[in-house]
Amino acid sequence: QKNLIIDLDPQGNATTGLGKSNNDENKNIYNLLIKKQNLEEVIQKTKVENLDVVGSNVNLSGLEVETANDADRAFFLKKILEKENFFLSKYDNIFIDCPPSLSLLTIMALVASDELLVPLQTEFFALEGITQLVKTIDRIKINLNPELKVRGILLTMFDKRNKLSSQV
Repeated sequence: QKNLIIDLDPQGNATTGLGKSNNDENKNIYNLLIKKQNLEEVIQKTKVENLDVVGSNVNLSGLEVETANDADRAFFLKKILEKENFFLSKYDNIFIDCPPSLSLLTIMALVASDELLVPLQTEFFALEGITQLVKTIDRIKINLNPELKVRGILLTMFDKRNKLSSQV
């Protein structure tokens, strides 16, 4: 299958993990969201067959402040993806990597998505975060994206020697 990863995390770990620079001033999701470039211009091929990436950039961290007066900002990514649907139709799957916080960027991703896969570390504090995430998902479904479905929770960093990991 042909896959696209959109790195919506300003740290850009998905971008660098796929061998691309998160310092690229041109080919990045920030330029797409501020409409400086179109989707086709920011997509990069990776060394992995059938896997492309829209890289992140540290400038993305300022987007929330830059768009503070725009009431429609939660829909930026969704509108871009809908507009570019003819181009995106060549992909079987589109994954959006979100920051590890419930910020505007995460809201944008949830509004633009059909399904949600939640990676969860098997530790106590991660459980506290999942409660807040569930409340946010419920609000998104009511107000912004009624079609959003939770596909599942992917447990990560499981340590079978740790009793807490098993309990989580």
